[in-house]
Amino acid sequence: MNNAGLQHVSPIESFDESQWDVMLAVMLTAPFLLTKLLIGGMYERGWGRVVNVASVHGLVASAYKSAYVSAKHGLVGLTKAVALEAGAQGSDNVTVNAICPSYVRTPLVEKQIAEQAGMHGIPESEVVENVLLERNAVKRLIEPADVASMVAFLCRDDMWSLTGRALTMDAGWLSH
Repeated sequence: MNNAGLQHVSPIESFDESQWDVMLAVMLTAPFLLTKLLIGGMYERGWGRVVNVASVHGLVASAYKSAYVSAKHGLVGLTKAVALEAGAQGSDNVTVNAICPSYVRTPLVEKQIAEQAGMHGIPESEVVENVLLERNAVKRLIEPADVASMVAFLCRDDMWSLTGRALTMDAGWLSH
């Protein structure tokens, strides 16, 4: 499972280029390299699962998050390309998928909540409800265990036919 995320919020005209490079290295190049190094063994065994944790931001954009959105869109594209390559290898039991959750209760999100509360002078609960979860139909943060359950589902033997997909876990965000 490729699961990494870091955030830097800034207008593009003042976005630090070194921060851009770090974010793409961690969230796009690292999954590429891990997949490159491991997929051959999956082909040899005739079984394997690559699960990339993208984000809802791999499917839609938010302002001031150009590097994060770009990296996560790239990760969805990488997922699709490698799924096609695995199929072309005749490896009918090697799958490649991406999970695209909205906000998950992680240290990254907890930090964003605290920063937003301080910046806007509002309670953290208000940040969660009115900022982070504004577009969600269900006003609740996703828990890491929920994401882990999706990964376990994708790793089941009978999920061989589910490949090349970007599966949302967005509590209704993209239903708009």
